[in-house]
Amino acid sequence: MAERLGLWARTRHLGRSLGHGFVDSGQTAVYLRQLLRGNHGEPSIAVLPDGPRPVTPPVLLLHGFLATRGSVHLLERRLTERNHVVMTYQLGLLQVRDIRDTAEFLASKVDSLVTQTGVEKIDVVAHSMGGLVALAYIKNHAGAAQKVRRLVLLGTPARGTWSALLGLMTVPLGRGSRQLLPGSTFLRDLDRLPLPIGPEVTTVAGGRDWLAPSHTTHLPGARHLDLPTGHSGLLVDEAVADAVAAILDAPSGPDQTGAPSR
Repeated sequence: MAERLGLWARTRHLGRSLGHGFVDSGQTAVYLRQLLRGNHGEPSIAVLPDGPRPVTPPVLLLHGFLATRGSVHLLERRLTERNHVVMTYQLGLLQVRDIRDTAEFLASKVDSLVTQTGVEKIDVVAHSMGGLVALAYIKNHAGAAQKVRRLVLLGTPARGTWSALLGLMTVPLGRGSRQLLPGSTFLRDLDRLPLPIGPEVTTVAGGRDWLAPSHTTHLPGARHLDLPTGHSGLLVDEAVADAVAAILDAPSGPDQTGAPSR
């Protein structure tokens, strides 16, 4: 009973924090407008600007929990304007299923992309729970590390987040929300596996992100960047798009791989 009361207290606190987050800026409103675009819409690759073709690998952009392809549309468009080929996929209805199942889906898409285009590697940019999908992919799938050049995690709670309690209230049968809770079996199993050699991993946190505070996003062996924005802002703030583009465009070197968090 005490445990239940404790969870309920956390949920009420999260609800109050959510209200404060809405007031924090107009970023949440912009995010919600993008979210409501749903999983259908013309990909930004269709409006790739004329000129020299991109020299960096194609970018696979993954949305998070209780989100849609539309939620990443603005970041997709901005990266496209910065001369990146960006692709998104529907990860199920609001992405509430088992993260491991979604990682299997991601593996099939990456294999298909590499086979059909002839590229050797891709870049992955993932928001929130989408980052856990990407981590499960590169840590658990044979050969995945050789197919990903760079992985950028935006507000990904690698240590878990109590905000997943709100997901449990909204979608009680969604396994993904339970896997997001601190100490979940999924997160413990994922944490036991080190980052594989190969992909350059960067974690990006929002200084005003109460859903995935900075300390929950750090990963041993990954570079870390804090930006003055919130969880929604990581997808709609143009400064974040600039930072992500800079990470993807940076030359490879010894300081790009396995650098300590800072």
